[in-house]
Parts: sequence; structure tokens; C-alpha cells
Amino acid sequence: MLEAERNLAIRHHVRKFFAGHASEEHVWPLGPAQDELRRLRVMEFAPGPVIGLWVYVTVGAWEACDDPRIEFLIVTPEQDLRHNELLFMTAWYHRHHVLKCGDTFPIGESWLPGSRCEYFLVSLPYPFGPKLESCSFPDWHLHVRWLLPITTGEREFKVREGLEELEQRFETCGLLYWVHTRESVV
Repeated sequence: MLEAERNLAIRHHVRKFFAGHASEEHVWPLGPAQDELRRLRVMEFAPGPVIGLWVYVTVGAWEACDDPRIEFLIVTPEQDLRHNELLFMTAWYHRHHVLKCGDTFPIGESWLPGSRCEYFLVSLPYPFGPKLESCSFPDWHLHVRWLLPITTGEREFKVREGLEELEQRFETCGLLYWVHTRESVV
């Protein structure tokens, strides 16, 4: 299966999962990601029957690194081209630093204006479950990973206490992950 065919299969997988959501596809023309990952796109899904939030999903980020083959998604309360930029930056970062589930990396500024979240945690897409997370085809597969915005304190807690402890904190407090002005759970 050629790269373009794989990307079509990924689009189909994601569109099928978010059936009933209006969608658009975007490129981000600035920065090195577009030069190094020419087929990279971001699918934007409006709120709909699966989730009442905006969802942005990469198509083609898997080409950045063969192991692990992953695409990324961001869930957000508002429509904003910033999420396209963040996903392009993440794909480029993945190409040069190989991101895996449980990794954290700095955004470089607040996730959204007024947010205390300045890091992304690469996570399983818990709000959507394994049906979206696993994208399998006859001769290859990939995984969709959620970029969960977290605070500096949450990142430090994860480094000190471990991912499971941080996820337990999120579950215990009922993390409102889409609220960009949320307080840190630690």
C-alpha cells in the first residue's frame, strides 16, 4: 500500500468514526513540517453526535516515524487554526524526537490564551476508546494518540510519580480536559 493510499484509508477511518460531524481538511503553510512531511494534513471536525467539542486529527503524521506509526488529535472547546499549527508542530517534533504514549513535550507557550497548560501529554484517546485509537489494515497498522494539554505542575508530577498516578488524579477529579482555564490537578 502506497503512502497516499494509506492516508486515504486513515481519512476513511477517522471520517467513519466521526460520522455526522461537519469536517474540513487543512494544511499549515508555515514552518518546516510542510517541507518535510508534504502529505501531512489536519482534519477538523465540528461538534456533532460523537462529541460536542471540536476535534483536530492529523493525516500523514505517521510518515514522520515508522515506529511507532501514529496520528495525533486535539480536542478543544473552540474552532481555531492554532490547532492546525500545533498538530503540524507535533508531527515535525515526532519526526525528530519520536513521541510515544506517555511522553510529554512543551508547547512553547500557553495552549490557548488564558490557559495554564503549556505541555502536551501523548495519551490514549480515552474520550473515544479503542475504536478510534486502533487503525488496522491488512498489511500495516497505526494508532491515534491524544495530545492532552497539561500544566507544568502536572508534567512534573508525572515525571516524579509516574503516568499511572497522574492519570489516576485526572480520573479522581473528573478532569475537564477541554476547559482551557482549568486549574492544575496537583
